[in-house]
Amino acid sequence: MEASTRIVLVTGATMAKPDPETHLLVAALAEIGVEAVVAPWDSPEDWAAYPLVVVRTPWDYFRRLPEFLAWAARTSQITAFVNPVSVIEWNSHKAYLRELAAKGIPTVPTLWLDRGAADGAARLAATGWGEVVVKPAVSIGAIGALKAHATDPACQAHLAALLAEGDVLVQPFIESVAAQGEVSLIYFGGAFSHAIRKQPAAGDYRVQDMYGGTNHPYQPAADEVELATLALSATPAPTTYARVDMVRLPDGRPAVMELELIEPELFLGVAPEAPARFAEVLLRCAG
Repeated sequence: MEASTRIVLVTGATMAKPDPETHLLVAALAEIGVEAVVAPWDSPEDWAAYPLVVVRTPWDYFRRLPEFLAWAARTSQITAFVNPVSVIEWNSHKAYLRELAAKGIPTVPTLWLDRGAADGAARLAATGWGEVVVKPAVSIGAIGALKAHATDPACQAHLAALLAEGDVLVQPFIESVAAQGEVSLIYFGGAFSHAIRKQPAAGDYRVQDMYGGTNHPYQPAADEVELATLALSATPAPTTYARVDMVRLPDGRPAVMELELIEPELFLGVAPEAPARFAEVLLRCAG
């Protein structure tokens, strides 16, 4: 690849928080002779002018999902595009977790409710769960999520409001999150790169840093690596980048909380060699 080659890293025009890591990837790509342009997915770019379009941080996509998916489908027809559109479409709605569970892959227990469901409160009561997390099936970064007791009027009201807008999932609150946080395993080109432990702030359950969560280097256990490998084997196509978020269930087993295959933060600043690893994978993708 010539030093003048340019690829594009796709971002969003409206961001929930500042992007903490794209500059690290841009620098790593420059080290191997690749210029990386950063552009919002809805900007008037000539996407065909780039040999590779990398979906990186479009953290506003979920607010305009049909438009975003249509853009991804169009763009993937005219240039190399990662992650593959089939993966992005699959991962854009949390129903993929239902598919993983059906294949016997451990996931957090979930009550699935379709948009407009009139029996949501009754079905939630039937679970017998206490503390729960209610969240929309299309969202990122815990936006729209609420932790409350299942019988709390605030929980019922939030559930009804979300159901009026879209599909909803309800999960029992996993107590290990408060003490141990969540674990994320990051993969580039199908190979494990690094892992982190995301710890929520005291008194909170959300591990994202915009809610006060902190990130720590982590050495994953064998059963966590095994679970991540199994989960990634179930995606519609191989991934160029991936993050597998997991927690420990009350019985001690790890379970998938999320697969992040569209716009995950990859915690490139936590592992010094990670930006170079990712850059090399993208270099191969660009051909």
